Amino acid sequence: MTSLASESGPVLRISPGSALRLRDVDRVREPMRILIDENVRDRIHMCRDFVFRSLESGRAVYGATTGFGPLVGFRGRETTTEQCENALNHLVAGQGADLEPSVVRAAMLVRLRSLCQGRSGVSLDVVEGLAHALNTTFAPAVPSLGSLGASGDLIPLAYLARALQGHGHAYADGERLTAGEALARLGLKPVRLDGRDALALVNGTSLTAGAGALAVSSLRRSLHSALLLVALLVDVLGCSAAFADAGLLTAFGHPHVALAGERLNRLLKGLVPSGTRGLQEPYSIRCAPQLIGAAASSVEHCAAVMHDDINAVSDNPLFFAEQEMIAHGGNFFGQPAAFSGDALALTAVQLGNLAERQLDLLIDPRRNGDLPPMLAPEPGRQHALQGVQLAATAVIASMRRAATPASAQSLPTNLHNQDVVPFGTQAALNALDLAMKLRLLHGSLAVALRQAAHVGTRKPTAPLCAQALDVISEEIPPIDRDRPLDADVRRAAALLDGMAGTEPTDGEDL
Repeated sequence: MTSLASESGPVLRISPGSALRLRDVDRVREPMRILIDENVRDRIHMCRDFVFRSLESGRAVYGATTGFGPLVGFRGRETTTEQCENALNHLVAGQGADLEPSVVRAAMLVRLRSLCQGRSGVSLDVVEGLAHALNTTFAPAVPSLGSLGASGDLIPLAYLARALQGHGHAYADGERLTAGEALARLGLKPVRLDGRDALALVNGTSLTAGAGALAVSSLRRSLHSALLLVALLVDVLGCSAAFADAGLLTAFGHPHVALAGERLNRLLKGLVPSGTRGLQEPYSIRCAPQLIGAAASSVEHCAAVMHDDINAVSDNPLFFAEQEMIAHGGNFFGQPAAFSGDALALTAVQLGNLAERQLDLLIDPRRNGDLPPMLAPEPGRQHALQGVQLAATAVIASMRRAATPASAQSLPTNLHNQDVVPFGTQAALNALDLAMKLRLLHGSLAVALRQAAHVGTRKPTAPLCAQALDVISEEIPPIDRDRPLDADVRRAAALLDGMAGTEPTDGEDL
C-alpha cells in the first residue's frame, strides 16, 4: 500500500499486490483518507457475486446457511439480513473497560485490508463504510475482554460492526457517545449488512494483529530511547565507552548487538571520560549493547510476523471466485501473533529491568560518582527523584507480574469446537500495555538524567548527548524544590517517543 501526505492527514492507497505497513497501523490513530483502487473494487464485487450465486444454488456455506461454531449442524436464519443480525447479537457479550480508540482504529484498518483482498464475500458498502469512518475520528467502543484469538476476534469485532450500524457506543473526537450520535456528528451513514457481511467483519484476527502491530511500533521507538538513555548515562557519569567497542561487539556474533554498538558509538562520539570510574561498569551499563541488541532481534522477528498478520486474510470460509471454490479452514487461528505477542511482552519487561536498574544506579551516591542521594539539591530538605523511583519500582513489578505467556493458556470452549485456543488477543494487548509502561520507565530515567546534569558538575561532552539533554531540559525543568513529577515523567516519555520517531524504523538500523 502507498502512504501519501495530505494537508488533512495521511492518505493510504489500497491497490492489488500492495501491502499494509506497520507504520500505517500506527498512523491511523489520526484520521486517514483511504483510496481504494478500482481493481480492488472489482475483486470485491466478483467475490460478492460468487457468494450469492453459491447461496442461490444451494451450496452449504458456513455461517451463511448454517448456525455458528458448534451449531454448524443446524440451519441458520431464513434471510441473510436476519443471519447478519444473529451473528452479531449473540456475540455482544464482552466485558471490561473500553479499549483505547487507537487500538480499535488499528483493528478497523487491518480488517479493511483483509476485506479488500476479495476473499470474504463482503459488500463494497461495508468496505467503504470502514474507509469513511477511518477518515474521521470515529472509534467504536469495544470492551477489552472477550476474544480468544481463535475463530478470530469475534466478540470485539462484533462491537465494531454494530457501531458501524449505529448500535452500541462509539467515540467521536474523543467523546464517548451512542454510536448513532457519533456517526451523525461525524457525517457518517450507518452501514447496512446482508449476505455474509456480518461474519466477514468479525471472523478474523484483526484486533490481535492491530494491537500487535502497535506494540511493535512502540517498542521500536523504545529501542532508540534505550540507546539514547544509555549514552546519556555514560556521558553524565563520565564512563568510558570501551564496552561498546566495535570489534568486541562484532565478535559476539549477533548482528543487532553490533548495530546497537554502532548507534551508541555515534551518540558517544566526542566523549571525554572522567577517568574516575572503575575498570568495569555494572552490567546495566557494560552489558547494555548485548541486552538492547537482543531486544532488537526479538522485536524485528515479531515485526515480520505482525507484518504478515496485518496483511493476512484471516476469515473462514474463503471464496476463490476465479476457481468457483469455497475453502473452509482455520485461518482465523491467531497462533503466530500469540507467540509474537508473548515475545514482545518479555522483551518489554527486560528493557524495563534495564531502565529501572539504571535509574537506581543514577540516584545512588555509592555508584553515581558522588552525586547527591536521590539527586536532591538539599538531601532531606528536598527529595527530588525519590517518588519517581518508588513509582518506577511499582511499574516494573506490574510488568513482571504480567509476563506470563498468554499463548500457553489454552482452554477448551464452545462445546469443544474450539478445543485448543491461542489467546493471541490477550498476548497482543498485553504486549501493547507493557510497551506503554516501558515508556514510563524511560521517561523516569530521562527526568533523572536531566536532574543529574543539574546537580552535578559534569555536563555531557559528546555533542549528540549534549544536544539530546538540551532538548529534554527545555521540556523538563530542574528540581530545585520538590514538586509533583508525574506529568514530567509522561512528558519526558512522549518527548523520547518523538525523538525516536525521527530515526529509521525499518529494521535495518536501531
